[in-house]
Amino acid sequence: MKIDEAILYVLAERNGGLRTEQIADIINRRKLHVRKDGQPVTSAQVYAVAMHHPDTFVKAEGRIMLMI
Repeated sequence: MKIDEAILYVLAERNGGLRTEQIADIINRRKLHVRKDGQPVTSAQVYAVAMHHPDTFVKAEGRIMLMI
């Protein structure tokens, strides 16, 4: 799945949001998204994707949460 879909999937399971490091860790452990270069998803990548989709994700209290 795409990384934005993986973030959405992880956050849908967790009420209250998660830190970017936690989201990246869950995505990597479950292999929800595999980068083309084979490297693990980073917290910076999670942050960048979340900020690129302000209609879906919001950053508050140091956590990424769903807008919906």
